[in-house]
Order: sequence, then C-alpha cells, then structure tokens
Amino acid sequence: MSGLRLVNVSKSFGSFTAIDNLDLDVKDGEFITLLGPSGCGKTTTLRTVAGFAAPDTGEIYIKDRRVNDVPPSRRNTGMCFQSYALFPHMTVFDNVRFGLRMRRVPLKEQRRRVEEALAMVELEQLARRKPSELSGGQQQRVALARAIVIHPDVLLFDEPLSNLDAKLRESVRVEIRALQKRLGITSVYVTHDQAEALVISDRVVVMRGGRIEQVGDPLQVYEHPATSFVAGFIGLANIGRGTVTGSDGINLTVKSDFGELVMRGPAMPVNSTVIFCFRPEDVVLAGEGERNRVRGRVEQQIFMGNLTDLFVDVEGKVLRAQTHRRGNLRVGDPVELAIPEEALRVLEREGDA
Repeated sequence: MSGLRLVNVSKSFGSFTAIDNLDLDVKDGEFITLLGPSGCGKTTTLRTVAGFAAPDTGEIYIKDRRVNDVPPSRRNTGMCFQSYALFPHMTVFDNVRFGLRMRRVPLKEQRRRVEEALAMVELEQLARRKPSELSGGQQQRVALARAIVIHPDVLLFDEPLSNLDAKLRESVRVEIRALQKRLGITSVYVTHDQAEALVISDRVVVMRGGRIEQVGDPLQVYEHPATSFVAGFIGLANIGRGTVTGSDGINLTVKSDFGELVMRGPAMPVNSTVIFCFRPEDVVLAGEGERNRVRGRVEQQIFMGNLTDLFVDVEGKVLRAQTHRRGNLRVGDPVELAIPEEALRVLEREGDA
C-alpha cells in the first residue's frame, strides 16, 4: 500500500506554474525528501498534500484514500513548520496536546499520548515551560512532538531546521530520522540543503521548474545523476561535453573540453554528442600509467582543513579537484591530473547546470 500518491498534480498561481503534472508514489513508512532551488515547487507540493492549497488538476491519495476534497483537519497529516508555529502562551505540554484537544480525544488518553511523545523527543522535564524558555533545538522538538502525537498517516516537514545553526541542524536531523524509522510514519521532507537530503532520506526527489528531474536513493542521485542540473545541484561536479570518437559497448572514447577521455558508457555512434560529469573528489594528481590525464594550471586553491580545493584552468575551462595534499602547489603552477574511467558518468539527458 502506498503511504502517499500524487497523480498528474498541477498547480498554478496566475501565469506561474508551480507544479507541472507531477506523479509521485511514496511507499508506506518511507522517508522522502523534496529537494530543489527556490521556486521549484517543493513547498507547493507539500501544501497540496496537507490541504492548504488545492491542486488545479490531478489526484492526491493518502493510504489509498482520495483526499482532494478532504479539509486539512481531516487528512490526518502532521506538519512541522519552518517557524515552529508554537503558541507562546501555552506550556510545552499544552502545545503538544493541542491537536488531541481539537480531535476531542479523551483527557486520560491525551495525557498518556503527550507524555509518550515528549519522552520520544526527550523533553519530559520541560513540559511546564513556555516556548520562550526553550532553545531553538528544543522548540523544534516540541513541534515534532506535536506533529507525531496525533498519530498521523503522513508526516510533513517544511524546511524545519533552517532556523538552527549548522551544528544543531546536524544533530536534530539525525534525531528526526531515527524517530521516523522507529515510528514507521510515511514522511515528506522539504529542503534546499543537499547534504541534509542525502543524510536523512530513503529517496531523494530532485525538483526543477515544477517537475521531477530525478528520483532515487541518495547514493544513486549522487553517483549517477540523470542530468547536468542534478549533477550540479547535488554536491560539486565538473560537467563536460564532447564528441564520441570510439565505442566498444563498454567504454566510450570522447574528445572533450578536457581533452581525450575514456569513460564507461553505453554503445553510441561515432560523432555523437555526449554530456558527462565527474566529482572533484575523484580527480587525482596523475601518476605513472594512468589514463585520462589532463594538463592545466592552478588558477586558485582554497585550504579547507581536511583537503585543498583546486581550481585548474584547462585550456580556458575550469576543472575543480580536491586533494588531501597540502602546500605542494601554488597559484600559477602547472599540474597534471588524472580522472579514473569509472568516475566519469555519462548523463542520460541534458539539463542546464
């Protein structure tokens, strides 16, 4: 059974199309992330699921029940907002209890479920405090407890960690993921943070212009991006274009922006145009016997502690590489690099980076 299903969903605001014929099937208990730049449609998609925005076309199903005409209060979705949306005059306990009161759950059951939810987020000792007496991370946990206490069919997150500092974001997202796995609630998480999406998701849905660009598990979308947009948006990527000069069904020989390269790829006719990418961390300083050697000149280097980020000018095109060697190279130095064949990924289709 699907936990959530969207079928040909579209939503426009005037002449602007926020969602364009979107199809998405989320398994029961799955944690997916909608990832993309501002304006790609991820938040509008979340709002249509919650019932805060009605789709112009298409159908929305929660646990195989069509909910297009069901009001938000009866969809049994839990929502964690970016702003937390806590009631400042209420205690932590009463904030968490609010949804149960609205559903007229018996008082004894309300108390049991609130205490259980607060224990899950480790806030039992703060039940009588007001939101103003809590840290940002504690407020986010209250919002999470309030969302799960109603036992939702789908849990929705609208960039819930964007107001936290980087260190706290890392710890809270791990807590959210662990709690979701424990409870087995179907969850949809909206973010523009690529690292967050890779860490927290069963599958990542990369969106662009109201459409889905690629869906896959974190390793798949990182290691095998379908388009140059996905390659450039998730992590760092060098993206090149070339012409096939040879193909044996396993490897392609390509005359490219970075010189002649051999890469894994499907059989393609000679003179075909190919778009490919490779990650900076896969580039190495060339040693003896390595193929795919690229010569250039160091244009810029940035020391980042555990590695050095190199920007290398290769006949007018910048190649980015990351190395753990320190202090060996200077701006202006000639450098010879190598790109392993298996690190070069042929993209399925073209898309602007």
